[in-house]
Amino acid sequence: MLMALFAGGHCLLEGVPGLAKTLMIRTLAQILDLKFKRIQFTPDLMPADITGTDVLEEDRTTGHRSIRFIQGPIFANILLADEINRTPPKTQAALLEAMQEYHVTAGGNEFQLEQPFFVLATQNPIEQEGTYPLPEAQLDRFMFKIVIDYPTETEETDIVSATTGAEIPELETALSGDAIVALHNIVRRVPAADNVVQYAVKIARATRPKEEDAPDFIQQWVRWGAGPRAGQYLILGAKARAILRGRYNASCEDVKSVAPSVLRHRVLTNFHAEAEGVDSDTVIQRLLDTVKEPAARL
Repeated sequence: MLMALFAGGHCLLEGVPGLAKTLMIRTLAQILDLKFKRIQFTPDLMPADITGTDVLEEDRTTGHRSIRFIQGPIFANILLADEINRTPPKTQAALLEAMQEYHVTAGGNEFQLEQPFFVLATQNPIEQEGTYPLPEAQLDRFMFKIVIDYPTETEETDIVSATTGAEIPELETALSGDAIVALHNIVRRVPAADNVVQYAVKIARATRPKEEDAPDFIQQWVRWGAGPRAGQYLILGAKARAILRGRYNASCEDVKSVAPSVLRHRVLTNFHAEAEGVDSDTVIQRLLDTVKEPAARL
C-alpha cells in the first residue's frame, strides 16, 4: 500500500469479510494528514452518490434560481471504496475518470481533484453471492491487487489478544499531503537501468497468449494478458520498493517482487486453466521462473 501511495497508484484489496481490510485503510488515513472519505458500495448505490450532484437553489429574497454542484465523497485525498464489487458495473465505472484523469465531469463542468488522490478499494472474492465482477477497464486502473488471506494461528492469537483488551493504540501523523506529492516526484527520479526496464517489458509481453514468443503454458491457460500499463507499474513499483528499502536504484529483483501484485488482476485465465485448477497467481509464478533477467550492460 505504501509503494502504491508513494508511486501515485491505486490499490485493490481482496479478501473475505473480517480480515481488517477496512481497518488497515482507515489506520493508514489516520497517520497521514489527508482528507479521508469512505463509500460503502451497495447494490442501490448510484454514480451521483460518488461524484456528486447538481441541486436547484432559490434565493428567497429575489426569487432567483441557480444550480449548484454539491461535491460527492470522491472529493478527498484518500477514498475508501468499501466492497466495491457489491455494486453494479455502472456505478463502479463512476470511479474510472477520477482514477485515471484526476478530475470529475458533472453537468458539463470539470472539477479537479486535490492531489494526492489515492483510491483504496476492497472487494470480496467473486465466488461469494451478491458480487459483480469489476470490468477489465477498471481493474487496469489499479496499480496493485493485494490478496489478504487468513492469518496463521500465532498471528490470530496475537490479534485476539491485542483487540480484546482495554488499551487503545494512539496514532501520530507521519506525512502531509505536500510530502506525499514530493515523494511522487522522488520515486519517478529513481534510476532504472535499461536491463531492468527490458525485464519489466519482457514479463508484461510474455503474459499475452497471442505473442509469438509467449510460453506454451501462457497460450494454454491465459485468455487475456497484461497491457503496457503493467510495464509502467512494474517499474514504478520497483522504484518505490527500492526507496522504501533505502536504495537509490531499481533492480530486477524489485520488479520480480512487485510482479504478482501488478499482474494478478491483469492476467485473465481461460476455461482450460479453470478446469485444471490453475489461477492467475500460479501462472504468474511460473512465468517469473521462466523469464530470464537480461544481462546488465557494463
